[in-house]
Amino acid sequence: MAENQQPGEMSFLDHLEELRWHLIRSTAAVVIVGTVAFLAKDFIFGIILGPKDPKFITYQVLCDVSQFFGMGDAFCGNEALFRIQSRKMAGQFSAHIWTSIWAGFIISFPYVLYEMWKFISPGLYEKERRGAKGFIFIASLLFFIGVLFGYYVVSPLSIRFLGSYQVAEEVFNDIDLSDYIALVRTSVIACGIIFELPIIIYILTKIGLVTPDMMKKYRKMALVVVLILSAVITPPDVTSQIIVALPVLVLYQVSIYISGRVLKKEAKREEKNKKKST
Repeated sequence: MAENQQPGEMSFLDHLEELRWHLIRSTAAVVIVGTVAFLAKDFIFGIILGPKDPKFITYQVLCDVSQFFGMGDAFCGNEALFRIQSRKMAGQFSAHIWTSIWAGFIISFPYVLYEMWKFISPGLYEKERRGAKGFIFIASLLFFIGVLFGYYVVSPLSIRFLGSYQVAEEVFNDIDLSDYIALVRTSVIACGIIFELPIIIYILTKIGLVTPDMMKKYRKMALVVVLILSAVITPPDVTSQIIVALPVLVLYQVSIYISGRVLKKEAKREEKNKKKST
């Protein structure tokens, strides 16, 4: 195998070694940022517990909007809907550690992407590397927009609905700390990943698995999937599902445009290559 290897090429084991160091550096970045988040306990948990506060900015905006349109005071109020408790001996410490790790991952996401890009980019042509120059910035921007959307929209809507839901007046809500954090974390991470849809479509188009015609053909099916996804990550009311579904549908439409642009560039490149060859 070594005899057939071209000069400058890396063997399979060399690629594994390279990947290992990229993963080590990415993990180190998450751990370092996570350690800082662990030390900044009051700040981090102040953010996480924010959507529980009835004076949270999302509730204030929804209260003003609902009153403006004469929809009542469903989102208005100054009293907390539930208490948060920890029923395990190490519950709060465990929540502190895992929350710090997830905070480390979210904050260091651009660096993790950078390490992934450094591993992939040597296998691309020079034109492809230049064309994807803004990959890290755009992917990070979309991820953070999704995180903010999950934090300021999806989390408050879910917490407001589930925290106030009662099957009987005798049953009151004392929410476990781990369940509350899991809801916020899932909303934030899920939205961050969903907002990466244009990047995913770009990559799938580049490797020939997706075309704009295909996306247009299955647009209605995509609409159904988006609505189902919205129903899963939001409270079961129409308003919340529409609020979540709209940006995802916009992203889907943007992805169709991006897919079309990629194919046009590929077609122009092939035409130039044909002219050169003739």
